[in-house]
Amino acid sequence: MHALICTDKPGHLDVRKANRAAHVDYLKADAHVVQAGPFVNASGEMCGSLILFDTDDRAHVEAFAASDPYAKAGLFEDVRIEAWNRVIGG
Repeated sequence: MHALICTDKPGHLDVRKANRAAHVDYLKADAHVVQAGPFVNASGEMCGSLILFDTDDRAHVEAFAASDPYAKAGLFEDVRIEAWNRVIGG
C-alpha cells in the first residue's frame, strides 16, 4: 500500500474549492484508491490531502499524483508518497 500526502500552498483554499469536483471524480475513477480525504486546519478549512492506495506499484501513485486535477491547478506546496503498512482495518 501507499499513502499520498499533500500539503496545500497557503492561501489556496479557493483553488481547492474550484477543482474539488474534478478531483473527487478523479479519485473515484482509480480502482486502487481505498480511502481519501482532506486534512483540515484549526479553523476547519481544508488544507491538504491524504489518499491511500491498495497497490505496491509506486509508479502508479506517482502517475496519479502528477495527473491529479489539484496538482495540475498548482494547489500543492508539498507532495509525498510513502509506502504504508496497514496493521488495523480493512
